[in-house]
Amino acid sequence: MTSTDPTAGSPGGSPANASVAAPDETVPPRARVFSGMKPTDGVLHLGNYLGALRGWVAHQDERDSVFCVVDLHALTIPEAVDPAELRSTTRAIAALYFACGLDPERNVVFVQSHLTEHAECTWILNCVTPLGWLHRMTQFKAQAEARESVGSGLLTYPVLQAADILLYDTEVVPVGEDQVQHIELTRDIAVRFNRLFGDTFVLPRAVVPKAAARVMGLDDPLAKMSKSIAAERAGHAIGLLDSPAVLKKAIMSAVTDSGRETRFEHASPGVRNLLTIYQVLADAKVEQVEERFAGEGYGTLKKAVLEVVVETLTPIQARDAELMRDPAELDAILARGAEQARAMAAPTLARVKAAVGVGA
Repeated sequence: MTSTDPTAGSPGGSPANASVAAPDETVPPRARVFSGMKPTDGVLHLGNYLGALRGWVAHQDERDSVFCVVDLHALTIPEAVDPAELRSTTRAIAALYFACGLDPERNVVFVQSHLTEHAECTWILNCVTPLGWLHRMTQFKAQAEARESVGSGLLTYPVLQAADILLYDTEVVPVGEDQVQHIELTRDIAVRFNRLFGDTFVLPRAVVPKAAARVMGLDDPLAKMSKSIAAERAGHAIGLLDSPAVLKKAIMSAVTDSGRETRFEHASPGVRNLLTIYQVLADAKVEQVEERFAGEGYGTLKKAVLEVVVETLTPIQARDAELMRDPAELDAILARGAEQARAMAAPTLARVKAAVGVGA
């Protein structure tokens, strides 16, 4: 399946704003979907669950889905990499994929580094990606400004992300709003390659989950809930494997304000964040949530959030413990996923290599 897009940037020119993120419900039935998470900074948190995993599980019978633990992306800052910890965290995040409800019989789930196709495709795509496109990526600029020395991997990792997506003839990529620019870059790279070498790649588009795509930190509701910040500050995030005692301390200490406003539109950022978490986990409408907490103090809201969080995470934690007790079985599941992924990625890479004139 191949496609081109005449509205995108010309070869060597600046990238066009070729894709606009669409809401999650616009994904057509049986569309090929690709998504993944990076195994750094500890285990996953509630923002990862509400913004991504929950939606993956909800739609797994409707879509042709490929999910990856993108461990090669963790190498972009090599000074921060502990090899043993990276291996352990990679397995831990894979276990959480399954514990949250992803079925390996209904989805392809694998570890990125288990397939050499990703790195090989990345090199070819690097060669057709203008440097200026990468320098304009906002996440690169933000991370580079915070470091004295920047490796080339930090600059080019969006090209690896593009290879991840394009290798599977992906049509849809579920992402948070902060990742939409990367999907637009993926489209631009694909368009440029197709124009230079002929129709080769499918053009993916981003979809952003309708609710809770951006869960904020409990201690700083103006900052997105983050694994890296959570590794440094207790009380910032709600870890999926946190004990009830840790959850209680974090949620009951969440930043609010001195008032009693519990309407979404008028609430302060911290209160709105708690309302959103409750709304999504309780599967309630905005008006139902506002009616539930009208006239109540923030203590009542926090207790309700704690209750629904514990209720959500208890079965996830139980399933995760089962999986981690049998690492050999978990590794076998991931090995089967890698073989399924290779059966999809290898033909695409062969197409790419044939197009540029390399390989057998």
